[in-house]
Amino acid sequence: MTNRVMPVWARLPRRVAMVSVHTSPLDQPGTGDAGGMNVYVVELSRRLAALGVQVDVITRATSSELPPAVELTPGVTVRHVTAGPFEGLAKEDLPAQLCAVTAGLMRIEAVREPGWYDVVHSHYWLSGQVAWLAAERWDVPLVHTMHTMAKVKNLALADDDTPEPLAREIGEAQVVAAADRLVANTDEEGKALIELYDADPAQVVTVPPGVDLDMFRPGPAAAARQRLGLPAAASVLLFVGRIQPLKAPDVLLRAVARLLAEQPSLRERLVVAVVGGLSGSGLAHPDSLRGLTRELGLSDVVRFTDPVPQPALADWYRAADLTVVPSYSESFGLVAIESQACGTPVVAAAAGGLRTAVRDGVSGVLVDGHDPGDYAAVLGELLADDQRRRALGRAAIAHAAGFSWAATASGMLDVYGDALADRAQRPLVVNR
Repeated sequence: MTNRVMPVWARLPRRVAMVSVHTSPLDQPGTGDAGGMNVYVVELSRRLAALGVQVDVITRATSSELPPAVELTPGVTVRHVTAGPFEGLAKEDLPAQLCAVTAGLMRIEAVREPGWYDVVHSHYWLSGQVAWLAAERWDVPLVHTMHTMAKVKNLALADDDTPEPLAREIGEAQVVAAADRLVANTDEEGKALIELYDADPAQVVTVPPGVDLDMFRPGPAAAARQRLGLPAAASVLLFVGRIQPLKAPDVLLRAVARLLAEQPSLRERLVVAVVGGLSGSGLAHPDSLRGLTRELGLSDVVRFTDPVPQPALADWYRAADLTVVPSYSESFGLVAIESQACGTPVVAAAAGGLRTAVRDGVSGVLVDGHDPGDYAAVLGELLADDQRRRALGRAAIAHAAGFSWAATASGMLDVYGDALADRAQRPLVVNR
């Protein structure tokens, strides 16, 4: 038996296999299964490439027209593997295709020289199941980021939401046990990994996500409203995200109905913008949110908009007086940080990563629970107090400035390096 010794210079990876099975970084965030995780994978990969690390993002092909490889940016390549039908396969059906995805991943590596990838970084539990086998086969560290966890979601379900299945909880526990490092977005998420999944505290590392501070930055609200076709004097409440019970857009609509019942004159200038598409359990009732809008008598104030590219999304943030994030569970709350980076304060649920993403009373307001009356009270007070909103907006910019993707990539390189160093110290059995 002998020990492998890895030189210091080799403890940073040359090439990383970034595994994202159920959603591609090429997809538009805000609809289907594409959301904050897509942004995370794209931005982290770009920043790693800027630091000299070559990244291959491996994902499942969802169209026969997709080429095997697409250069996302210099140093970052999206590689598609064929597994199951190209279209019409729900995320819940993907466990049956994990063997096919794993086989495709192995083929990508097999055409390279041995030891091509130094680290496998998987995102979401489905990717972890695939990456687990690949990391063992290639004898490289497995770094895993959960993004969301079944046990956490099931502890905070909306009344009409569907619980995550036991199979997912088991699958997540297997990935936790197999990973060399578990990356948490917040300390609270790290605590949940340890307490709910028995993760080894020594293997849990917090690396906060970032925000594109060049894209999401303050700008004139009047110009943004003009580009979006919004009245210059409107009071604008903004919801950004996938339309599903977990994100709780219905809480915002019910809060607005309460607010208008108490302040009927507000109706003349109020605009409630809902920017996003159907996703998850929301697909089972595709007209429910629009139906609720009609039922509450809000059709004249609510404006539904499909997901938009980042430049237009930044305009929506700048145009809004307040961004509302009433989610039941959030691993971090990227929307909240993006909004604050644009100078728009946030009213959010005091849930999960939102407690980190929003400084309560400083860059926004956190609301305990999901009572529409509580949200109505906070929204009414802030819409009526221009001076306080402006103060919150200034503090929001300063708060968001502490979250950058460059810092995220730097922190992730430290995680990769530590995992590589630990693996180098493992004894290697040599057959004689």
